[in-house]
This record gives sequence, C-alpha cells and structure tokens, in this order.
Amino acid sequence: MIIWTRYYWVMKQRPRRHILDLIERIARINAADEWSGGLNPTQWTALSYLARANRFSRAPSQVTEFMAATRGTVSQTLKALARKGLIEEIRSETDRRWISYVVTEAGAATLDRSTLAEDALKGLDPSQVDPLADGLEAFLRGALKARGGRPFGLCKTCRHHKSRRTGGYCTLLDEDLAPEETRQICYEHEDAA
Repeated sequence: MIIWTRYYWVMKQRPRRHILDLIERIARINAADEWSGGLNPTQWTALSYLARANRFSRAPSQVTEFMAATRGTVSQTLKALARKGLIEEIRSETDRRWISYVVTEAGAATLDRSTLAEDALKGLDPSQVDPLADGLEAFLRGALKARGGRPFGLCKTCRHHKSRRTGGYCTLLDEDLAPEETRQICYEHEDAA
C-alpha cells in the first residue's frame, strides 16, 4: 500500500517535475550560448533587458529587480558593460542621484545575433508557439507572484496604456509614448483587467 501510494504520488508529480527539468535545461543551454562576444550570461541578460526596456525602466534598481539579482551583482555588471562600451550611463539633469542606462550602437550590434534558443523557436510548428508562450507566461506570473516580484510587461498591454495615432500615452506617468516605446518592457506595468 505504501509503495503504491508513493508510486502514484511520483507519477502524479512527474509532469510538473518534467516541466521544471525542461525549463532548467533550456536555461542552462541558453546561458552557455550567452558566453560569447566577451560577455557572461549575467551581462548578456542585463544588456538584453536594457535594449528592450522603455526609458522609465532603465535604472539600476529596475535592472536588479528584473534580473532577480543582488544590487552588487547588477552594479558590477553595469560597470562592466559600460567599460566595454555597450551601455552608456545617463544622469538626470534635475536629480544627479538618478541614473539610467542606454544601449550603445556597439551594444545593439552585440545583441544582433541569433541564439540557440531563438533558432529552436524558429523550428517550432507555428501552432505550438502561442500555447507555449501562454503556458510560460502563466508559469512566470505564478513564480513572480509567489516571490512578490513585478511582471515587467510590455507597455501596450498595461492598464495605464492608451493608444494614440502617434504612439501611446501612459496615464500613470502622464507621458506621451513613441510607437516603439509601446512595444518595450515597462517597470510600472500592471496587467490590463
């Protein structure tokens, strides 16, 4: 009876464990692929985030929260990227303590290559892409909620976003948005209900 109960529990848990194993394996393969162009995976992730983040979401604290890393790790990562000429530090003219980063042309060129994960996604049957994305988004939302993290969604999917012919408008920040900004990651994102 005990053996059967344990077997049943293991088999019931198997799909969940299998998913976790797959996610971990994909993450490791992707991280190994990111060791290129003189970058380590942490630097690659920070650079990739900064390239996709809107102008309101590029402060060191926001990079730290997105990466779920320590302030020290992110600080050293940003310094390394700046030394390599891949990002540039911008200080606010009104508050010199406020720092933001922009990706340089060299940084954009570094990101302009296909990764193993991107190539694998291209090989998927188109009918598999949306269900996979939906499942992974649900998984990520659950993990972030359990950890108390922010969703960092795309601007155009936020409840504060209003579409305009000239791009968009953020009602939270009271700011006009260029068309490309509506497709960028925002720290202030809240799911539209």
